[in-house]
Amino acid sequence: MSGLARRRFCAALACAAAAGARADGPGVVHEVGPGRAFSTIAQAARAARDGDTVEVQAGAYRGDVAVWAQRQLTLRAVGGRVQLLADGASAEAKGIWVVRGGDIHVEGFDFEGARAATRNGAGIRFETGRLTVVDCRFRDNENGILTANDRTAELVVERSLFQGNGAGDGQSHNLYVGRIAALTVTDSAFHDARGGHLLKSRAARSAVHRNQLTDSDAGQSSYELEFPSGGLVHASHNRLRQGPGTTNSTMLSYGAEGYAWPENRLVLHDNLFIDDRPAGGIYLRVAPGEREVELQGNRLEGASRTRAGTLAY
Repeated sequence: MSGLARRRFCAALACAAAAGARADGPGVVHEVGPGRAFSTIAQAARAARDGDTVEVQAGAYRGDVAVWAQRQLTLRAVGGRVQLLADGASAEAKGIWVVRGGDIHVEGFDFEGARAATRNGAGIRFETGRLTVVDCRFRDNENGILTANDRTAELVVERSLFQGNGAGDGQSHNLYVGRIAALTVTDSAFHDARGGHLLKSRAARSAVHRNQLTDSDAGQSSYELEFPSGGLVHASHNRLRQGPGTTNSTMLSYGAEGYAWPENRLVLHDNLFIDDRPAGGIYLRVAPGEREVELQGNRLEGASRTRAGTLAY
């Protein structure tokens, strides 16, 4: 390392120390919580730069909403779960967190109680970039995660829980994905949306694998899975259960609003569909049009039946 480079490196370390952050690889780590450099997440959001990490100490953070616009950032809970309780607050009147960065990784947070005047308050409002959500929980929000319609955006969800989200108007959902490039959801659970869908995606590519998409006996969800704009959809090894109180007789719907993407193909492999609607329902409804459907190894239980204009096994 040259003398000039060494002096610059030392100066960067000094600046990090002065800001209450520690060096950790290419960026610095900003610590949030009692006795840490930042007492609120919002403060850390303003201080963080591209490549940094924000570590939030376990506990409840009330009304502590934030906007993340960094090009690369890691956000993680340390020492246990971090509860983000909206308590009437909303970043940009959109939700608890607004994400419109480049590559953002979020792990270990619970998002609860998001509300907005538009009835679209989200635990996370995702607008641009690539967002990866791992081991997070979304409860009692108007939308768990709500995305914009940026056709370059990508959303990845792993080992997360979406339960009891929705405004009750049928227009908001546990997970609501707009016309983005790609959605991947694995090893996650979706339960009891309030009048909306357990998972709704308009993405060009949707991969949904090894998830639980189930309503309880007291649940009032609509579809378990909906892909209203078609696209390339591959869903495998999921368990879907339609409860007796469902607000929609169909469990999985594909292409209901027309086929918006150049390629439209639905692949369903090794999924379990359980229909507990007393009057019977529809396991799968596929709209007519230019599309391909591949069904293999799926199991059906319960009282579902077919109707004219529907595609079932």
